[in-house]
Amino acid sequence: MRNRATTPLSKAKVRQSWSKYNLYNLSRIKPTPYRGRTFYQQKWAAKSVLRSYHGEPVREAHWNKMFRRRLASVVPMSPEYLARNDGSIESAGRGAGLKDEHGRDSDSRGGEKRKLPLTPYMNMTFAPLERRLDTAIFRSCFASSTRQARQFVVHGGVRVNGKKMKYPGYLLNPGDMFQVDPERVMFATGASKEGATKAAAVTEGEGESEEAAEEVKPEPEPEVEEEDEVDIDRTPREVLKELQAQAKSILTSERSKIGAKKKQDLRGFTKAVKRMLSRSSSSTVLTDSLEAQFEELKNQLRIQRQNKREGKTALPSEKVQKTIEGQDNEDDKVLAEAQLDAEDTESEAKDPVTPDEEDEGINYLSDADLQQLQLAFESSIDNPIDNSKPYATPWRPRDYMSAFTFIPRYLEVNQNICAAVYLRHPVARPGLAEVPTPYGVETSGPAYVWYLRRR
Repeated sequence: MRNRATTPLSKAKVRQSWSKYNLYNLSRIKPTPYRGRTFYQQKWAAKSVLRSYHGEPVREAHWNKMFRRRLASVVPMSPEYLARNDGSIESAGRGAGLKDEHGRDSDSRGGEKRKLPLTPYMNMTFAPLERRLDTAIFRSCFASSTRQARQFVVHGGVRVNGKKMKYPGYLLNPGDMFQVDPERVMFATGASKEGATKAAAVTEGEGESEEAAEEVKPEPEPEVEEEDEVDIDRTPREVLKELQAQAKSILTSERSKIGAKKKQDLRGFTKAVKRMLSRSSSSTVLTDSLEAQFEELKNQLRIQRQNKREGKTALPSEKVQKTIEGQDNEDDKVLAEAQLDAEDTESEAKDPVTPDEEDEGINYLSDADLQQLQLAFESSIDNPIDNSKPYATPWRPRDYMSAFTFIPRYLEVNQNICAAVYLRHPVARPGLAEVPTPYGVETSGPAYVWYLRRR
């Protein structure tokens, strides 16, 4: 939702923010009209427009103390040019009236001056604000606005040179390294979860289903006592059986007042546990490495292909599931499971699959498809779905982010560890000012003169 106090739409005021409303205001900015205005009005309008972008949370009195009339700048000097010339070309004709027919400075030795673009000094007016910690975090693309960066600092999510820093106005020195909590960075730069409208619709649906579920009360069953000690040596099958029993006890308990949505999830969970129990110990769920999962997937595809040729519709896992569900006693289930495993082993021994047939079973998948499957496995492991996160998962960049993502020259950023180094203070170069600003020299000049009057 738009912050009406900081991002108005009636006037095109640009803030240091990645908001879509700020992008709309950025597309509407125009050069300040100076025709028909006094010099005081020009300075006031330019100062007002620039202060709405540079250091908007900073008080005006504080900024007046930070202002410096000296604007840092550099001129690139080519060693080759310095070796050829001694500087007399730049100094020739000054005050001596040596001009050519076009009114330009001439050189008695016939040399040519090096032409450089103009240096935008006035754009360096707000360079001291770039030293602030919250501004540097925003410039490093670790936060979506300077206000959010300030919140990260105040809440203890930022470290400077390895020490926690809780002052957003801390002025960085050249060589300082600051680091932001990666979870906060992923929240700031990632897409948000579902909107409030969708969440309200889901809540209403859950309320109606809960009212319908309250009318039907299941028959009570004896509760399953929880074990105090956890056995680390238990097999995954035993753990799954215990989870299935706990889910059944929750569903059948009278004291457990849960909604219909939760009951549906628990029933789906018990069914999923049954399917996992029906599979062999080499199931995809019980494998640890990515390569093993990928090989298991190809094995399942080969089995499906073979069953399709033979006219079968059910996989071995479904057969085991039906057999197990038909048994009432736990011992009978285990015996049926072992018998089916033995039958599968015997059938494989009678009719072994040759390597040619094995390759032929997955020929309907091209190399590109297999590569995409492997990439999908890798992305699902590196970027999993986690509903506990405050941002949308799998993680993806937030909307309208590409219009604001740039890093100034005076920062060295490592996005992998969410850390950056403040290399040096920003300077002005011929044709370039390192302080990012959406306004030109025509607006920065009067603003600089406005603050210069008090010095």
